[in-house]
Amino acid sequence: MKKFMDENFLLETECAKDLFHNYASQVPVLDYHCHIDPQEIYEDRKFDNIAQVWLGGDHYKWRQMRSNGIDEYYITGDASDWEKFEKYAETLEKAIGNPLFHWSHLELQRFFGIDTVLSRKTAKEIWDKANAMLQQDDMSVRNLIKKSNVTLICTTDDPIDDLKWHKLIKEDDSFDVQVLPAWRPDKAVNINKPDYMEYIAKLEKASGMQIESFEDLKKALANRMDFFAQNGCTVADHGLDYVMYVPASDDEIEAIFAKKKNGETLTNEEVTKFKTAIMLFLAKQNKKHDWVMQLHYGCKRDNNTKMFEKLGPDTGFDCISNEAPGSQLADFLNAVNMDGGLPRTIIYSLNPGDDELIGTIVGCFQDSDAIGKIQQGSAWWFNDTKTGMQKQMTSLANLGLLGNFVGMLTDSRSFLSYPRHEYFRRIMCNLIGGWVENGEFPNDPELLAPIVKGISYNNAVRYFNFDLEQK
Repeated sequence: MKKFMDENFLLETECAKDLFHNYASQVPVLDYHCHIDPQEIYEDRKFDNIAQVWLGGDHYKWRQMRSNGIDEYYITGDASDWEKFEKYAETLEKAIGNPLFHWSHLELQRFFGIDTVLSRKTAKEIWDKANAMLQQDDMSVRNLIKKSNVTLICTTDDPIDDLKWHKLIKEDDSFDVQVLPAWRPDKAVNINKPDYMEYIAKLEKASGMQIESFEDLKKALANRMDFFAQNGCTVADHGLDYVMYVPASDDEIEAIFAKKKNGETLTNEEVTKFKTAIMLFLAKQNKKHDWVMQLHYGCKRDNNTKMFEKLGPDTGFDCISNEAPGSQLADFLNAVNMDGGLPRTIIYSLNPGDDELIGTIVGCFQDSDAIGKIQQGSAWWFNDTKTGMQKQMTSLANLGLLGNFVGMLTDSRSFLSYPRHEYFRRIMCNLIGGWVENGEFPNDPELLAPIVKGISYNNAVRYFNFDLEQK
């Protein structure tokens, strides 16, 4: 029997061990998509206790605590941080097979040197040791990032953001990790939301432009994209129900925008036409700025109305959606390609059943603009499990070129989440190592090393054109 989560955790073959220890673990972390707060990086926040950094905004953990029958008082309510941590420890005892069990213990090992298994029995011991360490100067936010060997972070930022904290970080010579904004214009796209015109008023203020028409909206967004580009942005991220393509004339879109502006209710068809039009515009702007366009879709959000009204979005009440017509995704990419060409594009579906669909669609639009120009994104959100990652990478290998894959991202709100990259790399090395051990690929370091180091780090450096050296 193997030891619990030792140095060869998840590595089943000698080849897998060699690939991980000699190649994957030797390169830095590039986190090109996350939700951490740049203000906390600039201010170099120190956390009072492990519950603050672990449970403060992690809806992954909240969902499992609810599944264990824990009262909301101990999850997002007014319970003390210790009480919340204790309830999480109680929940983790039952999380066999869940990546949270692995992530949590990797974080305890890597940041706190704690090999003890977290449970109700050990919770107080771990609480005291972790909290004592968090008071040390080398456990501030910036130092947690540096300990994780991170070279670059892309946050997630709304078009109205003034990017104040990104500017201040860039001006601070004492911190050499790049923290770049990423353009996330979802609120400008989601015309179906009841507060849409309130958002348009904020966009008017940020852009210094009146928005009376769809044409004005495009000009305001182009203005803000120029501002983001001036502040180092090279990545766009779009969170969509699905990638839709229902084209309409300019006059139709103007009429739809006017209808919304007048307070009238839009039909589903009108919403779809508007979202198609604005996404076509944004894709063209992404190409103009030479930005990577990320398309995240396949989530049905805020399913529990009672809890949404109490806690708001992104609190653990979303699920996978299967309402994502692949034909519209293909038609959207084709339309963008016909109108000036596709930008480098990464496609993520929350539905693992879409892996092969995406794998075949991306193959239709590859060209010499970039190596692996159209990417299938890593197993995302509900899929960044051991089996989910294996499935996504196997599908990508079957239908495309796994060696060009840009690899893992945290998609996290926690500064302790970087071991997720290690988790991914171990799973990736075990998958490739298994193929080598089975005689399905040669045991040739000259071939294997670039693949493993590429997926771990170098491919993303090249693909995003970041100002970083490959390792």
